[in-house]
Parts: sequence; C-alpha cells; structure tokens
Amino acid sequence: MPSPISTLHTYFEENDLWHKTIELKRGDHLHLAGDRDDNVYYVDSGLLRAYVLVNDDEQIIRFAYQGDFLVAMDSFFTGGPTMLYASALRKTTVRVIRKSKYNAAIVNDPELNKIWQQILSWMVVGQLEREIDLLTNDPAERFRRVAERSPRLFQEVPAKYIANYLRMTAETLSRLKAR
Repeated sequence: MPSPISTLHTYFEENDLWHKTIELKRGDHLHLAGDRDDNVYYVDSGLLRAYVLVNDDEQIIRFAYQGDFLVAMDSFFTGGPTMLYASALRKTTVRVIRKSKYNAAIVNDPELNKIWQQILSWMVVGQLEREIDLLTNDPAERFRRVAERSPRLFQEVPAKYIANYLRMTAETLSRLKAR
C-alpha cells in the first residue's frame, strides 16, 4: 500500500495541481523568516533544511529529502509570517502548489481529506519526537533516538548539519558515529 505522501503526490500529478517549479542552488533560500509563505512544496530532487535563528545562531529543526513535502507550517495555518528559514543544502528542485488549490482538493475529495488527516497526525507525532530529542540532555541518547528514527539523515546530510540538528559539536557526533 502506498504511503500517504506518495498518494498525495500522485493525486497532484494526476490532477495537474502544480503551480510552478523552482530550481535552487546550494545555499539558496526557498523562504526567509518574516515571509508569508503558505505554499506547499514537493522536493523533486535535492535536500532542504528548515531552521530558525536562536541568538543569531542557526538551529536546524527539519530536513526535507527527495520525495518529501515541505510547508512553513506557521504561515500555512495562520496566514502570518513564518519564523522559519528554508534553504537548499545542494542543488534542489521543488514543485509548488498554492494553498488555495491544495485546500480545494482536500475539501472536494473525501479520500484525499482522510490522507491529509493521516499526514497531519504523522507530523504532530514527529514534532513530539523532535521536542523530546531537543529536551534530551545526553548527546549519545539524542544520537541514538534520531539514528533509530531517521537513518536517511545519516545517509544524505553532511555531518556538520547533522551535528547542528542534534545540538552537538561535529567532534561529538564523530565520536558517537565511531562507536
């Protein structure tokens, strides 16, 4: 059975809901904190990171890989400006769906609405897991939790970004990976 994400992607493909395609070079931003961005993005290729600035330091909170959707959740749900930055970690291609088309599809198709509810549930649980990661003091335990849950992270993301995501130095990450 296909995942809810792949089912949603297939629906958008079959119904030609894409607004446009955006090509990003490494370091390019998809959006900045302060932007109003309620689009839904699908990562065709590449890798994105979502981060916030805390005391002028970047803190990565999420990655979006090929085959993932990315949304500035705060802006999407409130219509206000986002607190998040999203940038490409390598050459990345994303397709864009406007919120109005997305919402119309969800409202008009009960099966798609059910899939959207599954995705929202998955996102809430994922946020809870991430919050627990951030509250876990022991770096080895943070590493273990994330390694079990997200092996793709260690296959695709450069170590310096993983270290930032895990709130540890690159040296600590290297020691933990060597164990």
